[in-house]
Amino acid sequence: MKFVPALLAATCLTAAAAAAQTADPAARQTDAAGPETPATGDIMVTGSRIRRQDIAGVGPATVVSAEQIENTGIVNVETLLQRLPANAGFAGNQSSAYWTGNGYGTAQVNLRGLGIKRTLVLLNNRRLVAGGTGANSSPDLNMIPVVALARTDVLKDGASAIYGADAMAGVVNLVTRTDYNGIGISARGGITERGDGGDYTVDLLVGTRGSRGGILAAATYQKTEPVNMATRAPCSLAETSRGALACVNSASTVGGRAVLPNGQQINFNQVPGGNGNFFEPYSAAKHNFNSNPFLYAVSPIERISTAVFADYDLTDGVEAFGEFLYTHRKSNQIATPGTLRNLSIPAANPTNPTGQNIVLVQRRLAEPGPRQFYQRTDTWQGTVGVRGKLANDWAWEVAGAYGRNTAVDGSTNIANLQRVGLSLDTSRCSFAAGAAVPCADYLGFGDLTPQVLDYILFTSRDTGGNSLFSLTADLDGSLFRLPAGPVSFATGVTYREERGWRNPDPLTVAGVANTNQQSPISGATKAKEAYLELSVPVLADTPFFRSLTLDGAVRYSEYDLFGSDWNYKFSADWTVTEGVRFRGTYGTGFRVPNVPELFGGVSEGNLTTSDPCSRYATSSNATLVANCRASGVPANYVQLGTTILTTVGGNRDLQPETSQSWTVGTVLQPRGIVPGLSLTADWFDIDIDGAIRAIPGSTKLAVCYASASLSSPFCRDFTRSTLTGEVTRLSAQPINTGRERMKGLDLGLVYAHTLGRLQLQVDLNATYLDEYVVEPFPGGASIVFDGRIGGGNGGYPQWRGYGVATARQDGVAFTWSTQWIGRAQDFNAAPTAIGYRTPDIFYHNAQVAFEIDRRTRFQIGVDNMFDTKAPYIPSFTDGNTDTMTYDLLRRRFYVGVRTAF
Repeated sequence: MKFVPALLAATCLTAAAAAAQTADPAARQTDAAGPETPATGDIMVTGSRIRRQDIAGVGPATVVSAEQIENTGIVNVETLLQRLPANAGFAGNQSSAYWTGNGYGTAQVNLRGLGIKRTLVLLNNRRLVAGGTGANSSPDLNMIPVVALARTDVLKDGASAIYGADAMAGVVNLVTRTDYNGIGISARGGITERGDGGDYTVDLLVGTRGSRGGILAAATYQKTEPVNMATRAPCSLAETSRGALACVNSASTVGGRAVLPNGQQINFNQVPGGNGNFFEPYSAAKHNFNSNPFLYAVSPIERISTAVFADYDLTDGVEAFGEFLYTHRKSNQIATPGTLRNLSIPAANPTNPTGQNIVLVQRRLAEPGPRQFYQRTDTWQGTVGVRGKLANDWAWEVAGAYGRNTAVDGSTNIANLQRVGLSLDTSRCSFAAGAAVPCADYLGFGDLTPQVLDYILFTSRDTGGNSLFSLTADLDGSLFRLPAGPVSFATGVTYREERGWRNPDPLTVAGVANTNQQSPISGATKAKEAYLELSVPVLADTPFFRSLTLDGAVRYSEYDLFGSDWNYKFSADWTVTEGVRFRGTYGTGFRVPNVPELFGGVSEGNLTTSDPCSRYATSSNATLVANCRASGVPANYVQLGTTILTTVGGNRDLQPETSQSWTVGTVLQPRGIVPGLSLTADWFDIDIDGAIRAIPGSTKLAVCYASASLSSPFCRDFTRSTLTGEVTRLSAQPINTGRERMKGLDLGLVYAHTLGRLQLQVDLNATYLDEYVVEPFPGGASIVFDGRIGGGNGGYPQWRGYGVATARQDGVAFTWSTQWIGRAQDFNAAPTAIGYRTPDIFYHNAQVAFEIDRRTRFQIGVDNMFDTKAPYIPSFTDGNTDTMTYDLLRRRFYVGVRTAF
């Protein structure tokens, strides 16, 4: 345990806050409170089902209020959560859209970097239906209008005993407001300094409350314009010579790269209108294709989100309530023109000018332009229930919820491989105009006629969706009273059914589309659960024990596919004296494979991947040289381009994963020394067995070629061409990886102070990742994730931080926020490579807001104020960096206004 640097950082954070004397708590470190129950004033804390008089004693959490969101200019939950230091690794957003399986355009959160499937997302303590384009595993965070949120609670502690499956890394609870009266309207517009990436948001909030109940309706319209990748990264970079980066483009060329019988590689005409019979020796520098102009750095999204929340007192002791959400989303991405592979063209074919039988290894179909991916999703969820109190003051609630997500998605300019084959068969095709089966000339750019393109290309159309049905019944109250206070309990039962389905285009199912064959997906998981939670006050108002409370919870779960399981959790909250508090938790977790993990159809794509055998002959690593030679890789082999065709999808052999986690921490509030200051520190330790994880292709290749005599099981997950030595197939499907171990430290500082009319607030949070190690299989060499970045894994720097400061006086508020992404090293690059170690990156944002009157507010702000550029990562995802971690947009500005009636 590396406590020394952690404690030094905590000291520096405290000193910085004291020196700055500015703040706005953009992520208040405390115990997260849930919606208030008006009848009693009790609250349900995120992380517990027991209603309490205060929010103490459950576990470490971050709470972000609606005011705090507004002060930083954030307009979607995705941005809010992905700035927090507890978020790490891989998660979907607009700049990593190409890396979100079956969920292009879907926003997700990945607490601790343990995987989005291990973060449970709730709305008012209830589960949300998954979002995406079918058979997904996580809700779309942006289905909730931000204007309807009272706050967002992020519990950074396992909670399977409280909430059931998926809550292994933590819980995100979106808590909506219910106290709004009137009509509120707000609008915001933003644009980058380079004049692109415009984003526009309009919010409407309408609410009314009477003596017996109320209703609140919210709606958000949001539109984001695209940013072309080439404007931020003109080409893909690699270290082609020691100490120098150069463009390294795709070996799928627009003219077509072919292999002669003697093994020589040639390339055909690439000049529009040039000699259609021209060919020459293939040269990567001359012929390779630059993909970046055909990608987005930020993908366009247009979204309408609505929500309605209502409650009504049926009697003095019984209340009916309901919730309804609906979101419609349109999103698009462009992609490089498709590639045809390994077409045999005999010497007798009239289009073959070589006079020899050739194999067209790769031919980029650039004539029709880029492929256009599109998604259209509709997601809704409704909840109805009744709640009340018994004569003994016990509270009860019965509720049912149903949610459904449906989607249509697909892509333009997909080749029908069956028709491609017919267009090469001169006994079946014709060069005559208007032929039913036109013959095609694939050897040379521009030789494909519009007639041929219309014949071989089509627009795919896939459909899919997700559904959630749940029934819950809960009861909580006080059993009896001890000298230190009442013994409280909560108990309940749950039935939950989650379904996912996906129906690929018929040509994809038939295996004739220029993509991997997919089968329709349809699957469901069902769970029946019961839980019991107790809270026992042991001591109160005694020497060294201002209070001591012990909590415990147990949950029984029965799954239709995997049998039953017990999970439990224990916690202790000890207040030594006023301002000095210690807390700790220990619990178990259980997660069954979900529908896409089990039943997800296999698909493939060209993902950025590093081949360790590229230039292996110059390496001093004897094991690498021997393994590459044993694989039949030519000594002069150089990886052609930066992508490899990679298979992803489901795995029906998966088994459930289990976890054990514990936290221990302290809260210091030295009111007598520094009034308004609160310091927190929480150590966390998570151990997952049978972990389900998709290991990226770059990592699999690196582990394979580092193993003795190619002994790693990962060596069975790819194949190489016997002609060129390049990787032609690579699998990144999920597996039970054995074990994952993680531990680290969360630090927090909150300071609030008033000097005359000036109000100052500071909120700082930092996370130190001491260890994150994955054992890919029992007895296998561990893969170290802590302090690493890239390779499709996302970022796991040892230090991350986020701080917000606000100064407010006479209706004017100035807010400064800073996101800190610590140093890291590339997962797969050599220590001497450029970009092997990334520097500390700081993104600074500022906002000035003017309260015109009690109802009207105007704001202007800038994000990434100093135009910080994303660092180069050798194992980059897109844009020469890690798009899950760093900002590609650079400096951008926004203005906003809200008013009410």
